[in-house]
Amino acid sequence: MSAVLIDGKQIAKKKKNEIAQEVETLKKAGITPGLAVILVGNNSASQTYVKSKQKSCLELGMYSLLIEMPESTSEQELLNKIDELNKDDAIHGILVQLPLPSQINESNIIEAIIPEKDVDGFHPINIGKMMTGKDAFLPCTPYGVMVMLKEMDIEIAGRHVVVVGRSNIVGKPSGQLFLNENATVTYCHSKTVDIKSFTKSADILVVAIGRANFITADYVKKGAVVIDVGMNRNSEGKLCGDVDFEQVKEIAGYITPVPGGVGPMTITMLMYNTLKSAKWVQQKLQSTSEVR
Repeated sequence: MSAVLIDGKQIAKKKKNEIAQEVETLKKAGITPGLAVILVGNNSASQTYVKSKQKSCLELGMYSLLIEMPESTSEQELLNKIDELNKDDAIHGILVQLPLPSQINESNIIEAIIPEKDVDGFHPINIGKMMTGKDAFLPCTPYGVMVMLKEMDIEIAGRHVVVVGRSNIVGKPSGQLFLNENATVTYCHSKTVDIKSFTKSADILVVAIGRANFITADYVKKGAVVIDVGMNRNSEGKLCGDVDFEQVKEIAGYITPVPGGVGPMTITMLMYNTLKSAKWVQQKLQSTSEVR
């Protein structure tokens, strides 16, 4: 029997409807959630991502600001632009599309965005809050994965979760979010000896390594939940994940497709974080007026 498909498109649609309703309520109170996206250079993949983020903003009734800067932009010029946006009350979320040109230090840019507008969830303060289980902006892709599992009523507490990949954007925070939900977590990466021995014991397997069809059926325990975060192109140029979908769907209990799995959830959680930032502003305004 084939695995149950975790349909990211459908779950994202449901969540976006919920977000749109909250945006409408906020707008009636005089606050329009605003997201600023900075795109440096002309990386075609980045341009595609940025367009889809703008489209989502408009669909949900949010304010969307796109700032395009040339490939030759200096780090200081970018920092100055971030400083402007940090001070702009119409902007609740700031996102700098990665990767950046080589003359710009990514860490310096991420840390320049004030934590209250860091809707990507990459600022060290938000990462620290996530690690200690405090309220924070969570990185959008791992957060999307958690929302998907909860929507599918998949039990997390007490399960063995194996995360293949240790990037700061997906791998590390994914493991931490599972830990926060009382799972037992194992990380595997390029230096892990005998990865298969770990993945075969996973109740929930999260794969984010950027290698097309790396995980085949013999890596997966029967009935496991398989979450494919990969986005690659195969030899025919077709989009595919890090998991060999056709093989693994015959073994797994649940599986995400590529495309249409984790991808739609990433942008949805970015929208959610922007809404959350705007709601914080509303709460501050309310508490200030109550004090008066």
